Amino acid sequence: MSQTKPQILVIFGASGDLTKRKLIPALYELFRQKLLPKEFAVLGVSRTDLDDDAFREKMKEFLPKEDDKKTAVSEFLQMLYYQPLATEDAYDYPVLRDRLTTIAKQNNIAENYIFYLSTPPKLYEIIPANLASVDLNKTEDGFRRLIVEKPFGTDLESAKQLNKNLLNYFNEDQIYRIDHYLGKETVQNMLVTRFANGIFEPIWNHNFIHHVEVTSAESLGVEERGGYYDSSGAMRDMVQNHLMQVVGMVAMEPPVIVEADAIRNEVLKVFQSLRPIKEEDVQNHVIRGQYIESHIKGDLVKGYRQEKGVDPESRTETFMAMKFFIDNWRWSGVPFYIRTGKKLPTRVTEVVIHFKKTPHHLFGTNAGYEHSNNQLVIRIQPDEGILLKFGMKVPGAGFNVQTVNMDFHYDDLRNVHLPSAYERLLLDCMQGDATLYSRGDAVVKAWEYVQPILNAWKNNPEIPVYGYPAGTWGPDVADDLVEDGTWRYPCKNLSDDGNYCEL
Repeated sequence: MSQTKPQILVIFGASGDLTKRKLIPALYELFRQKLLPKEFAVLGVSRTDLDDDAFREKMKEFLPKEDDKKTAVSEFLQMLYYQPLATEDAYDYPVLRDRLTTIAKQNNIAENYIFYLSTPPKLYEIIPANLASVDLNKTEDGFRRLIVEKPFGTDLESAKQLNKNLLNYFNEDQIYRIDHYLGKETVQNMLVTRFANGIFEPIWNHNFIHHVEVTSAESLGVEERGGYYDSSGAMRDMVQNHLMQVVGMVAMEPPVIVEADAIRNEVLKVFQSLRPIKEEDVQNHVIRGQYIESHIKGDLVKGYRQEKGVDPESRTETFMAMKFFIDNWRWSGVPFYIRTGKKLPTRVTEVVIHFKKTPHHLFGTNAGYEHSNNQLVIRIQPDEGILLKFGMKVPGAGFNVQTVNMDFHYDDLRNVHLPSAYERLLLDCMQGDATLYSRGDAVVKAWEYVQPILNAWKNNPEIPVYGYPAGTWGPDVADDLVEDGTWRYPCKNLSDDGNYCEL
């Protein structure tokens, strides 16, 4: 593992939810695992008027309270500092620069700075400009890196504009566009599964694979985020960023080396190979839906349009399913399917590789066995692991066949710490490894692909938004997208599919 240099992490929006619930706990775990450098500090920045001690006390609420960890927590909290700042006001930034210099000198830390924008997107252009106004983008005295949270634009034009503005103040190799999906251990394991095993890569192509399916389901609704979600929807919230990046990892060619640009170049090539969906064809390739009032386990659950902050006549999609193709040598003619939604039966994210059926029905369909295809299921969350489904003979007379599962669960690895997505991504940025961060050209290419779909929904009111009862797997018409098969309907536990399971 690379050595992490002494540095200061500056978190803009330090009084927000992401900082308290994700970033500080992730940093504490890195500290506990002894993965942070000894010379390290975190400077929280926001408009809220706090001092260092008050900030530490607030962050302490989100750290472990067990007796045996009290010492570690106390030591970690001493690394935290706070600076009240009017983030939109350039006149305040000399104060930030001076505070950073003071913390660096007091703690003997080299002037290496990471700036994490855990802020509303409207500040993504303002903060970098203000940092540049006091030379905090310059790299003469140490490295300067900028982490940008999603959403990275709301459409193609805004993404292009944001890229252009960021590059006015920071170089591309200084910009880290974070996608916490890529920080998940199972997403990274897709590369290892493919490229470290001689049994998979030779059959990872159109000769052997029938179709590929990516599902990201949420059992929750929009909760208190109705106002935000109603201007976003499933396409912007999940597909354009998270799920397209997952598709890129599944479909990419082998990189020459395991290095950031080599891997990200291959992901970009996948996006460049996507067969465009024309506006007039959107209805044939994309289904959108919206959850409606229903009963779940006997309780009445309100529909999306009854949620707080949602337009009573909203046409925002809370579910979408799409079929598309990657027009290159490896994937010629192989359909890819994406499905995502809220208020579905369970929370699960997985990739399913459906292999082609054997060409001869040697064993028929006896004993109720369906002549099914082999499947490789890569579970991203929860119950992270890999499941391989294949046919085996039922003991006894004849050749009765049934599908069996061979599975691996990350939980089976005893005494191995499974890092959270933010642990992995923060550490990577500290070490200058951008492999699991999105590059600007790939972000724009993904937007180029989905923009005609968004345009069609906006310009053609005839394209339906199908209602689906909360707690179901979305509109029935989504099944019509899948050629010669059906969606996999997963359970919470990876290997429980096909049986009764608690959703």
